[in-house]
Amino acid sequence: MTAPESVRPLAGVEVARWDAVREEARAIRYDVFVTEQGVPVELEWDEWDDQCWHALAHDTAGRAVATGRLLPDGHIGRMAVRKEARGTGVGARVLDALIDKAQSLGYPELILNAQTHAMPFYVRAGFTAEGEEFEEAGIPHRTMRRVLTR
Repeated sequence: MTAPESVRPLAGVEVARWDAVREEARAIRYDVFVTEQGVPVELEWDEWDDQCWHALAHDTAGRAVATGRLLPDGHIGRMAVRKEARGTGVGARVLDALIDKAQSLGYPELILNAQTHAMPFYVRAGFTAEGEEFEEAGIPHRTMRRVLTR
């Protein structure tokens, strides 16, 4: 799959604390989760953002196109890619950045709750599904885990 012409190549992914990426990460998450998927806005924002490491990807025009977060307990969440950047590999770059951060912090494993349609993406990154399907914000999810090697 080739990237739409409106999407510029990826400039890079930064991993930073919430205060450094808040504005851009919030905009991506609002667009993807609240606007596209209909997640109630009050469910999107929680007390964890300040305690997380956040990955934020920009294209060469400087536009923030993808984000995700790593919680202190080794959970990855809030993975979001702007619609026009999907299929370009930017989501994998964000996930790789979060995995690298977790490894640098000595986390033994990572856990995430994947939207079921995105499970193949996480399987390609080495995650394994476990447990039964469940709903979160009205969207089917499944827990996935990846053991990290040192």
